[in-house]
Amino acid sequence: MDGGEDPAFEQATFARIAWRLIPLLFAGYVAAFLDRVNVGFAKLQMALDLHFSDAVYGFGAGIFFIGYFLLEVPSNLALNKVGARLWMARIMLTWGLVSAAFVFVGTMRWGPIAGAFGSSDAQFTFYVLRFLLGAAEAGFYPGVILYFTFWFPSEYRARMIALFMSGIAVSNLIGSPISGAIMQFAGGAFGMRGWQWLFLLEAMPALILAVVFLAVLPDRPQTARWLSDKERAIVSARLARDEAAKQVSATLRAAVVFVDPRISGFATVYFCGLVCFYGVNFWMPTIVQELGIPSTDYLRVGLVSMIPWGFMIVAQVTWAHHSDKTGERRWHSALGLFVALAGLLLLAAVGHSPVLSLVGLTLITVGNGCWVVTFWSLPTSILGGTAAAAGIAWINSVGNLGGQFGPDIIGRVRDANGGSNTAAFLVLAAFTLAGALILLALPDGHRLKADVPA
Repeated sequence: MDGGEDPAFEQATFARIAWRLIPLLFAGYVAAFLDRVNVGFAKLQMALDLHFSDAVYGFGAGIFFIGYFLLEVPSNLALNKVGARLWMARIMLTWGLVSAAFVFVGTMRWGPIAGAFGSSDAQFTFYVLRFLLGAAEAGFYPGVILYFTFWFPSEYRARMIALFMSGIAVSNLIGSPISGAIMQFAGGAFGMRGWQWLFLLEAMPALILAVVFLAVLPDRPQTARWLSDKERAIVSARLARDEAAKQVSATLRAAVVFVDPRISGFATVYFCGLVCFYGVNFWMPTIVQELGIPSTDYLRVGLVSMIPWGFMIVAQVTWAHHSDKTGERRWHSALGLFVALAGLLLLAAVGHSPVLSLVGLTLITVGNGCWVVTFWSLPTSILGGTAAAAGIAWINSVGNLGGQFGPDIIGRVRDANGGSNTAAFLVLAAFTLAGALILLALPDGHRLKADVPA
């Protein structure tokens, strides 16, 4: 007997796996997201020091996702081949080093190269390092989504993704006041500005975790020494049953992932959702500061910015738990997008009203947290084997191009409208609405049975 007839043993096994894996992966994602978005706080000071316009900042913040796009599929295929432990440690090491290199944005010289691109040396350095940061980090998030398919059957997966992805909210919840404090109080030490200390200090967690991942992360259940033979057997049996439950006609080969209309639809939805998410995320410190906070009170900006992320943590985990319990995915994801849409429309309508703007930002972050954690259970229900590695990475890489467009469009619209955000919020709202409608129009994946008690 493999334990499959004992629901209590099965639940205990997957709970044990979750307690072993989720904290480490969660810590990695907190570090990754901190290094990805801390540029939003750095901008409050760096843009003035280096004479960056809103358009320059918006383009530079978003170009991260071009490097991410180019290397994400190869990165996920490499993870599938060489193993999660080695590859994730490599990812964290390289992104930590690149993140620390932002200290030199204002000091590197490019000669005629920067001029050929119509940029100053500082602007060109900013663009290059953001591009390299995206290339370095490419593969971590989709790699974890793929990694979960090695360990958890479908009906557990949304909860695991939610716990992992709460790292987004936690990194912003704790990172916002920490970033504000570094900017406000560390500036001047050893002749460095606050934004330089921000990049240097917040790169350290990724470098430390690279060593930890290399030491303790197991590649698959078969190599986890802390699992018993009986526990490995139940994991293997449940994953095999999960694969068999996928309709053969719906399970894709890696060769056709890139042209399958369902995968293209999922990628388009993900693109639309991330236009909203990153557009607001990279600009949130600026939006909060413009609610009336003094321009040098970075700590207060950080403290106010915490509020939406605190609500997101609770909503995200609760929403994913409900989705797992009912087995419904599409409407859970689409309703999250509609909540974010409501927040964008509210922001466009209220201008700089502090209370209503904060409500709008909270709706956006909560909506984004809810749609994305349930979204990934849809494509993984039709992807298996090598196709899962390629398909997950393809959806994530194409979708993350929305992360380039969102911050960029806000910067360009602000420059064209004297710093006003209204038109930009309406553009983001249109993308969010389109994503929700496309998601609802996609064919149903197989509905998960709610056979795992809450």
